[in-house]
Amino acid sequence: MAPNVELEAWQVSGISRTYPTYRRSILISNESWLEGKHEDDEAEGLWRIKDKLYDLSDFAKRHPGGAFWIESTKGTDITEPFESHHIEEHAARMLSKFEVRPASKPRNYKFTLHEDGFYKVLKRRVRQKLHSLNYQPSRKTDLLHTGILFAVFLFSWAAAVLDSLVLSAFAGLSLCWLATSSHNYFHQRDNWRMYFFNLSLMNFNSWRVSHALSHHVYPNSLHDLEMSLFEPLLCFVPSKEYASKLHRVISILISPIVYTALCFVQLIQRLIISLCKRNVMYWHDLLAFVLPSFLFLSTNLSLGAVLARWLTIVAMCSFLFGFIGLTAAHHDPRIYHDGDATRPDRDWGLFQLDTIIDRGDIKWSDLLVLTHFGEHALHHMFPTLDHGVLKQLYPELQQTLSEFKCELREINHWGHIKGQNQQLLRTEVNPIAPGSNKIL
Repeated sequence: MAPNVELEAWQVSGISRTYPTYRRSILISNESWLEGKHEDDEAEGLWRIKDKLYDLSDFAKRHPGGAFWIESTKGTDITEPFESHHIEEHAARMLSKFEVRPASKPRNYKFTLHEDGFYKVLKRRVRQKLHSLNYQPSRKTDLLHTGILFAVFLFSWAAAVLDSLVLSAFAGLSLCWLATSSHNYFHQRDNWRMYFFNLSLMNFNSWRVSHALSHHVYPNSLHDLEMSLFEPLLCFVPSKEYASKLHRVISILISPIVYTALCFVQLIQRLIISLCKRNVMYWHDLLAFVLPSFLFLSTNLSLGAVLARWLTIVAMCSFLFGFIGLTAAHHDPRIYHDGDATRPDRDWGLFQLDTIIDRGDIKWSDLLVLTHFGEHALHHMFPTLDHGVLKQLYPELQQTLSEFKCELREINHWGHIKGQNQQLLRTEVNPIAPGSNKIL
């Protein structure tokens, strides 16, 4: 599809002026998503925040969060990531030092971040709360993460020595929980715990793009790389133009296979891109092989037996990770997906609420919150805060929800499992905008 061709109604995203360029690529990947943003965001090779352009080239190495966040977003609009990743005002006060000029064209995205809007009001309250926040739960998060790490190696070793499928399942669950709990850390400034995400064969830097910069900012939209990567196997966009009813029925049947292949496909895709286009592998990709190396050196098993056991554990991890991740918060017919009617108020924080139904059944357990993407709405809006402290922000959230006459929806996991399958089957858009009784 050429850029100058008039778009059909089903191709127009509800959150932007343009159809995402990356979705025209033969191979959709982190790289094609970033390349598409370079074209769509019109940041002129710089960094765009709202309607101004900044040159952060010299600042990248000094960025407290790590150079990756700055270097990987050059040439793109980083308005929403900048707002959500910097709760305190220090970063905003520094921006004027790097300002180059006003942007020549309007923003591609329709989100608003008005000072009297939902997100900025909530953010000011959260900023004030940070001064009295109890950070003790973060230590518990660290202890849980460490315990899960030990469980991975313990269950994997026992499964290999005893040749046990049951213990392999426990090892797979532990590896899945290690990946989901490490997700808590790769949203934050560079730290040693984020590297354990790579034991799953996936890579935290790749996920910083597909998850933190894409999915967290543009959930359930055509700009959400995490949705696009599953197409055409799983299609969550409610339009017959993207997937027929039969296609959608088949997708439900094959979804367990998709989950099981997830970790392997991510590694294979990065290898193919590295061999055919440019290197997108990192030195820390080698960490994926720490677990099989440990099993080979600590047992008397042959290399073939070790690899077979390790691949079984990774496959189980992959299935659980895909299953937990895709039934965590985002896919239900009552949740906004691109094509559905949008609310008149395009506040970015309200958009996050429209694309999320939280899991109310796991709030009692810090372990389940950490390993099942809990406190999801607050995590989307304030991703750099540790999962363990997010629950302290509910008074500020509830106060702001009340003022703006909106709500935080919650259901249990079984509700999400049913909702995800219903969403996969949905081909009709919701004509009623979130927070409204009017058909738009």
